[in-house]
Amino acid sequence: MTNTTEFISELIRAANETDKLTVHEISRLLDRSIDTIRDMRERSGIAGSHRSRDVLIDLRVASERASGLSLEEIRDALIDAADVIRTLKIEFDGEE
Repeated sequence: MTNTTEFISELIRAANETDKLTVHEISRLLDRSIDTIRDMRERSGIAGSHRSRDVLIDLRVASERASGLSLEEIRDALIDAADVIRTLKIEFDGEE
């Protein structure tokens, strides 16, 4: 399993166990997701969106507000991050 695939699995597991995560763990996972998405976008030549609804903005806000999010909002943010990374991985793997 690649590092990216392992990270996607980690995000999904975390999303299924949000009640067991600390605020620090949630923020760390979301911050790692942001870094991973930026890196994958750069490597694949996919330009980031400059729209106000770019997923990176949503993930950054969720990371900063982790202590005030409901379990459902945390789960949704982690699933969104995993989905974007999975999509980028598919696109990246298809280019190789």
